[in-house]
Amino acid sequence: MYRMAVLAMCVSDQSLDIAKCVMMAVVHDLAEAQVGDIAPREGIPKAEKRRLEAEAMQNFVHEMLHDSPAALKIMSLWQEYEEQSTAEARFVKDLDRFEMAAQALEYERAHGSQTLQPFFDSSMPHLCHTEVREWGTDLLREREEMRARAGYQHDNREGL
Repeated sequence: MYRMAVLAMCVSDQSLDIAKCVMMAVVHDLAEAQVGDIAPREGIPKAEKRRLEAEAMQNFVHEMLHDSPAALKIMSLWQEYEEQSTAEARFVKDLDRFEMAAQALEYERAHGSQTLQPFFDSSMPHLCHTEVREWGTDLLREREEMRARAGYQHDNREGL
């Protein structure tokens, strides 16, 4: 969340409400504090994941923050992100995808031969925002250079 918020501040797209993007980046995964990061491999249906996360957010907003104005703002930002209803929400989704790939590259660097290709496959081809796609291209180039130095063969699935 923190890296996404910083990345939101780095974008040059003036059509976006950057302050809103930063706040949305901070709150988009709050539900995971209660339910955990539910990955597809766990076999939990998407509808159930959504229900669990919505319940966690309701708990957070109502029980912990007592429906304060700040709590309602947090809930509104979270719902906007979940619904992907605005340009800001779609931009933050791209930041989430990019950040996941950046983290995967860091893990690959740290663990040498381990490849985390599924993380790249599930994120990089789905980047939509022009500037985030450029960052993604740079990240993949950096990954390819790292892998070439380590003697790995090129993987054609890596393209955007």
